[in-house]
Amino acid sequence: MEFFLLQTTEVNNAANYLPIGLQMLFAVGLIAGIIILSDWLGPKRATADKLQNFESGIEIKGNARHPMAVKYFLVAILFVLFDVEVIFFYPYAVNFRELGWGGFAAVLVFVSLFITGLVYIFKKGALEWEE
Repeated sequence: MEFFLLQTTEVNNAANYLPIGLQMLFAVGLIAGIIILSDWLGPKRATADKLQNFESGIEIKGNARHPMAVKYFLVAILFVLFDVEVIFFYPYAVNFRELGWGGFAAVLVFVSLFITGLVYIFKKGALEWEE
């Protein structure tokens, strides 16, 4: 009988989300307040050195609008693709006992599709650099 007393039968309603909403409002307000106050109270001295573009400590030389190698973007996209693949393993890792052999088979199909894609990428020479 004591086991049944420990269970709650509370209905999930909008009032249960009020503390989360208040916390989010407080966080957004705090961030906005800090940004506005720092802009209002901070020093404002625009010198030629401060207005000059700066990137990685390298002096600016020439125009930034020169063509970029497509291979760079291809490698970046492939990295993101195969990196995001790992995220899809998390639900399986958490629930692998409940999913059983069917879940294992689904993960094997998922991995085999990505391995097939990787083999295709290597055969097409997408990761080979000429320069």
